[in-house]
Amino acid sequence: MKFKEILVRYGELSTKGRNKKDFINRLRDNVRYSFNDIMPLKIRAERDRMFIEIENDEKSKVLMERLPHVFGIQSFSPVASCGKDLDEMKELAIEILEDYRDAGDITFKVEVHRTDKTFPLNTHELQREMGATILPQFSNFTVQVKKPDVALRIEVRDDAIYMMAQVIQGAGGMPVGSNGKSLLMLSGGIDSPVAGYLMMKRGVRLDAIHFFSPPYTSDNALQKVKELANGLTKFGANVRLHVIPFTELQVAVKDNVPDNMSMTSTRRMMMMVADKVREEVGALGIVTGESLGQVASQTLESLTAINDVTSTPILRPLISADKLDIIKIAMEIGTYETSIQPFEDCCTVFTPASPKTKPRLDKVQHFESFTQFDELIERAVKNRETYIFPQKEVKEDKFADLL
Repeated sequence: MKFKEILVRYGELSTKGRNKKDFINRLRDNVRYSFNDIMPLKIRAERDRMFIEIENDEKSKVLMERLPHVFGIQSFSPVASCGKDLDEMKELAIEILEDYRDAGDITFKVEVHRTDKTFPLNTHELQREMGATILPQFSNFTVQVKKPDVALRIEVRDDAIYMMAQVIQGAGGMPVGSNGKSLLMLSGGIDSPVAGYLMMKRGVRLDAIHFFSPPYTSDNALQKVKELANGLTKFGANVRLHVIPFTELQVAVKDNVPDNMSMTSTRRMMMMVADKVREEVGALGIVTGESLGQVASQTLESLTAINDVTSTPILRPLISADKLDIIKIAMEIGTYETSIQPFEDCCTVFTPASPKTKPRLDKVQHFESFTQFDELIERAVKNRETYIFPQKEVKEDKFADLL
């Protein structure tokens, strides 16, 4: 069977008001981005749905594989077409429904929508005619009007008859880029890629920042983070990764701040660096993968001390999530296997044996005041390396000689 197009349903976008057109245009641009390698694509965006024309089987396969990952799509259906001959319509309907012949007991109905009002049969007549042909062909089908397992949808348009039965769930959410840009603090762990995914689902475009501490962290750890950043691009937008040379700052914290407060101070330095990068790239917020109480640096007292260094909104989509729930999402989006690769990131370097879980802000500030961290922060920001994903060419790694 040759499908002619894919019908895309917007879902949440349907609730938008006067700016709905902007959201739809963003979704169309994201679809074009996601399928840049099979362009050109003919896309027709209407108020309540979008149509993507299918030119050949190869493009159809790629579209069916990737569309479920594009945020802003509630569901989609491959659509076949035929002429306005009744016998031809019946043949096409049976061909479409063949996939359900051996699927056990199926509830079923026929839906008809007539754009072409000159078609000789009205809606109810066409429903009865098609149903009377289909049911004897499928012994496992029974009619059910409300919430059937399968609904054969027939659209009588001016140019042809269009039919669909399969409804494939999309990723939902909002088109990436429709809600501004934020900077994701991307470690090599399980949590931060999931946090990035959830923010992208709400329409946020991401840059990412990673803190790299050679020789204490290896090139394998950095490569893992690059793979995670690249993995997030499948949801409809590219990702820029800013790699910060963090060794100098991290050693300065270790040498000048008491051991039990060093974790809090290190996070504060990361946040100050991230805030400067955020300002340079035009992001509106900073995203982290923190979950309340998961580790010592994620208690309310620790988060308060960390937040103190910036007035920028800190977005924590996982703040109330259980670890098992986070792992489940990581598995679903394909980042889990990369995240669990045994390469340490800077967050595990110099980890104190007994970190403060309730650090006092005034004490942290007191110990930090004896060292000129500002200069080290400026240097780390200035010397960052930026990668753009998906990456077409391998960029020379300026950190290689430090490993």
